[in-house]
Amino acid sequence: MAPNARTNKVVKYKKPINFNIGMLIFIVMAIYVLICVILYMRSNPVVGYEVKMGSLSVNNVYNGIVIRDEEVVTTQDAGYVNYYARESEKVACGDLVYTVDGNGKLTEMLQSDTLGENTLSDADLNQLKGDIVNFVKDFEPSNFSDVYSFKYELQGTSLKLANLNILNSIDELQNGTVAYGVKLCNAPKSGYIVYHTDGYEDLQPQEVTGETFEKKDYEKTQLINNELVAPGDAVYKFVTSENWSIVIPVTEERAKELQEAEYVQVKFLKTQDVSWASTEIFTSGKDYFCILNLNNSVVNFCTERFVDIELITEEEQGLKIPNSAIAEQEFFLIPKDFMSKEAGNDGTYIFVREAYKEDGTLSAEEIELTVYNETETDYYVSDESLRIGDYLISQDSGEKYAVSKKATLIGVYNMNKGYADFRQIIILYQNDEYAIVKSNTEYGLNAYDYIVLDASSVTDDALLYE
Repeated sequence: MAPNARTNKVVKYKKPINFNIGMLIFIVMAIYVLICVILYMRSNPVVGYEVKMGSLSVNNVYNGIVIRDEEVVTTQDAGYVNYYARESEKVACGDLVYTVDGNGKLTEMLQSDTLGENTLSDADLNQLKGDIVNFVKDFEPSNFSDVYSFKYELQGTSLKLANLNILNSIDELQNGTVAYGVKLCNAPKSGYIVYHTDGYEDLQPQEVTGETFEKKDYEKTQLINNELVAPGDAVYKFVTSENWSIVIPVTEERAKELQEAEYVQVKFLKTQDVSWASTEIFTSGKDYFCILNLNNSVVNFCTERFVDIELITEEEQGLKIPNSAIAEQEFFLIPKDFMSKEAGNDGTYIFVREAYKEDGTLSAEEIELTVYNETETDYYVSDESLRIGDYLISQDSGEKYAVSKKATLIGVYNMNKGYADFRQIIILYQNDEYAIVKSNTEYGLNAYDYIVLDASSVTDDALLYE
């Protein structure tokens, strides 16, 4: 090796430690957030609910079966029947209802121009237009049989026009050759005319069962104008009384409510008319039914066997709260005579309790108790500061009272102050999901209070974290 040569020695450079404060803060924050998420997921968070005024919506729409005083009229003659009273029209005793044409002469007369031209008056035209509009509005393809019913109603309208000319030519019927073989049939009594039968004319309200509403055996037989009839055939039926009934299926709970009500308003969905009805409950097996007895409006439904109605009941208005927020809690009952004085405006009172000092001597101490409800004689107070067997002292009489009696209140946990504060409620109405409670009670709730949504998630006076 040459003497001038240098020895190359590589020394590793040590980098100085570069402390990054930003990275440290990020790590600390990430750990904190992770811990919070874990704690939140393992905790049962308390959810609040804002109390508001409201009412409960109850399904009061029913499909009922109509029971009336009905009388089927049969003919004693054979021939072609022709009607002279429109369906649903009220006829008086002795009015002409139909004729039986034994030789067909009257039928030929009706089909010819012998009686002159029939024209629609303005009233008839408006009635016909109204019938068509109502049919189109309410028609449902699933009830196609209504088309035939509407057809017969229109035939009744046109028949009414022909009636005018027939009645004007009544002398010709009685004195001419046409009258031979034609029998005029008059109404034996007053009533509403119906031109169909369905086999339910003698049905009594108490005979209705759940199968009746399935309509599987229901069949309407239309009595058609100018049809050939034989002796004993039905030609029309009478609705002879304004008193009629509607039978509806109800639940056991609803049956009790309607029985207690005795009277209820019935709204007919087809016409939007409202009538009062008395209520009567009966059972068939395990099924409950309500009979709604009415004494008017039978003319509007004398051709209907099944009707859709709505029961108009008085809706309870109050504070609407979910059932999950309702809880029960036990309290001591303390006679009012043992209350010493009012501690403040927040429902707290001072009571005097018998106590023993450290040396064993008997003394008295004042304790502050929260009152949650009261009756004429007693206060409901929390059991946290009292024990069974404690003695309270009346400052007026010196009498002692042994704490023992307990009672339960129904209420919710108010969370306005950041802790679970039990408040008594008075339930006016309740369904499966919500309850309507009385508002502005002395120890109760007010609108826009916040309550614990799930009462089982807290205890009384527990601190709340939202």
